[in-house]
Amino acid sequence: MPETALKQQLAERYREVNGDHPMTDDDDAYVSAQFVSLEELCAAQGHDPDAVRRLMLGQHLPLPGYMRSDGAEMVPADLFALAEEAGGVELLEEWFTAHWTDPVTGKAEWNAYLSGQYVCLRSVTPAAIKRKDYLTTAISAVVSEPNAALEQWSERLHALIDELDTLEPAFTAYDRLRFGGPTSRDTCIDATRARFARP
Repeated sequence: MPETALKQQLAERYREVNGDHPMTDDDDAYVSAQFVSLEELCAAQGHDPDAVRRLMLGQHLPLPGYMRSDGAEMVPADLFALAEEAGGVELLEEWFTAHWTDPVTGKAEWNAYLSGQYVCLRSVTPAAIKRKDYLTTAISAVVSEPNAALEQWSERLHALIDELDTLEPAFTAYDRLRFGGPTSRDTCIDATRARFARP
């Protein structure tokens, strides 16, 4: 299959997952600062872009995190790191899902990983995914507690927020379109900091 056809097929799959939303100049600038084009990464690390596109379409590697407005497939710089840690692309799914004791949860997280939508993490690893889930749940639980005036309560809340802040990037306006609303940074970090003063 010619490269143009593979690239087109990947772009179509990306839009099926994320919807068809325009990327603004600000979106493009954000993505270019946070991610690398698939072509550039493959050139730097000795991979064939067509082979990687086939792996993405075959659900062996995640889809691009973003499609820049010029059509560039934007991926994290560590795109191949998990497969290398697992011992190869063919072992990645088993290695990845084994991080969850519940196989249903593991499979769901694998599917989420393949979607390319884990742009909510600076580095997408099972450990980071699990920690983010813990932190967002913990922040919501602490906020719902009735003792918001206590300094100890406030210190715990802000410690959780600060840790989540280290895991998550800034996001861009495009993310709010494809996810259909505010991001976890909007709700768990920015809004919560604005609502509850740091002690």
